Amino acid sequence: MKRIVSLAALATALVAAPALAQDAKTPQAEADAFVAKAEKELNQAVIEAGQAGWVYETYINQDTEALTARADAAVTTLAVSNALQAAKYAQTPNLSYDTDRKLDRMRTAITLPAPTREGAAQEMATIKARMQGIYGKGKGTLNGQPINGSDIEERMGTSRNPDELKEMWTSWHDNVGKPMKADYAQLVALGNEGAQGLGFADVGAQWRSNYDMSPEEFAALTEKLWQEVKPLYDSLHTYVRGKLNAKYGDAVQAKTGPIRADLLGNMWAQEWGNIYDIVAPAGAGDVGYDVTELLKEKGYDPLKMVKTGEGFFSSLGFAPLPKTFWERSQFVKPQDREVVCHASAWDIDNVEDLRIKMCIKVNGDDFTTIHHELGHNYYQRAYNKQPPLYLDGANDGFHEAIGDAIALSITPEYLVQIGLLDRSKVPSADKDIGLLLRQAMDKVAFLPFGLLVDRYRWQIFSGQVKPEGYQQAWTDLRLKYQGIVPPSPRGADAFDAGAKYHVPAVVPYTRYFLARILQFQFYEAACKAAGWKGPLHRCSFYGNKDVGTKLNAMLEMGASKPWPDALQAFTGSREMSGKAMMAYFAPLKKWLDKQNKGMKSGW
Repeated sequence: MKRIVSLAALATALVAAPALAQDAKTPQAEADAFVAKAEKELNQAVIEAGQAGWVYETYINQDTEALTARADAAVTTLAVSNALQAAKYAQTPNLSYDTDRKLDRMRTAITLPAPTREGAAQEMATIKARMQGIYGKGKGTLNGQPINGSDIEERMGTSRNPDELKEMWTSWHDNVGKPMKADYAQLVALGNEGAQGLGFADVGAQWRSNYDMSPEEFAALTEKLWQEVKPLYDSLHTYVRGKLNAKYGDAVQAKTGPIRADLLGNMWAQEWGNIYDIVAPAGAGDVGYDVTELLKEKGYDPLKMVKTGEGFFSSLGFAPLPKTFWERSQFVKPQDREVVCHASAWDIDNVEDLRIKMCIKVNGDDFTTIHHELGHNYYQRAYNKQPPLYLDGANDGFHEAIGDAIALSITPEYLVQIGLLDRSKVPSADKDIGLLLRQAMDKVAFLPFGLLVDRYRWQIFSGQVKPEGYQQAWTDLRLKYQGIVPPSPRGADAFDAGAKYHVPAVVPYTRYFLARILQFQFYEAACKAAGWKGPLHRCSFYGNKDVGTKLNAMLEMGASKPWPDALQAFTGSREMSGKAMMAYFAPLKKWLDKQNKGMKSGW
């Protein structure tokens, strides 16, 4: 969920606006006054949209759908109006740094701009709410019986029956993706009309303009980062394919070529950690513990899992979460209504009304996800004294990377420190390959998926891919970047991309690719600040308040400076790079290449 405008900043705007108005004779003063007024109006609108969105996602019905659509339409209308005016004021010479930056953010930060013609914003919001409802209420089948999305996610991680996996994968994609295809095409048309009204070629170009560089430069940067880490993914893909072939045989998974998507332990084949038992290296695969088993043995419930996540941030010196967090968050799936289970972090008023929305299950995946979501909340609170238009991460990849960097510190030593793992069971150095492989099955496996979701949408927004080609383009990109294929042929009426939450919710996705890169840079910087001397992958900075102080210095900047400034504040570098990730997994890369000797790489 996008961060909400700060009430504290609103007070500043209210005080400043009259003084600016008195001196609104110069073009510069007029631009300053416009920004102050825009921030004030946006604050109220987004708070109301956040409240409506929370109620809708935690209580899905036709009334809450209408309420959130109405509130979203109001925000979109206001944001587009502000962006149009911002484009005019941006031509004013000699603007202050802050006014110039805020005017630019008004134009680029809109995820889906509506056309200015009457009724367009409401139409767009209604379509979006309807698609999210299809997703939230969506179900697949298992052995012919209905099963919801959250339960499919869990079952696909544990089932080793290829027929069951195929049924769950196919039914989910059919029941969720197909029904929203026409709506999505209409949403694209409306969004492009709105983006063009703001001076962008299309929505994709607008998204790529939100990174303190041109759309072309950003596309080139993401490609450069991918090429830096692709050799590691290729090695992992070859190894995993071989293990799946050994497990299921040629009739299910061939020795060469792409991997069948439903065999990878995840509905979207985006992370593969759930099938670690299949790929674990002989002799080193048993790392001595399983986080899911540890949580259950120690009697953890969802609330205790969240309390433990909070404890990590507290150990770095961050203040505890407010009482309202525990009163207002959704931690488990209610039994009496439909909700959106996809995990998200919210700040309704951007002061202290922090919440997470999850359907937590007691397992290692959700334990990690909790650390990730809390990273959003602590980031939100750190920058809540910034002016409204700076209430965001340095870029959206930063916001996703903070919690992930913390989660990298869920090492055996951390588990010992919090009492989950007995020190006698800490795996020895000869288990490091197993530890690294298990991490890579999630962190490295995700990289191409994180890149292709927006690559796909960029093609749609630009008109390169038409509605009749939606499915083929998705299948082609999945093959090109991930080296995977569906478990059975997909017809032109399919819309498999819609079965991924971020597509109907219209959430840009490259942020997650950037986060996978940035989290290792952040983690490496934190380990250096903590004085860690051992192997990077065994570092835990739990309890180090020096790291917390340095981290907070970056977080509290929000979006007030270009992202290279924020990156430099914490890591000392102004360049995003895959080098830290490659260094972290260097021992694994060497081992994988040895295992893959004589095997055909690629697909």
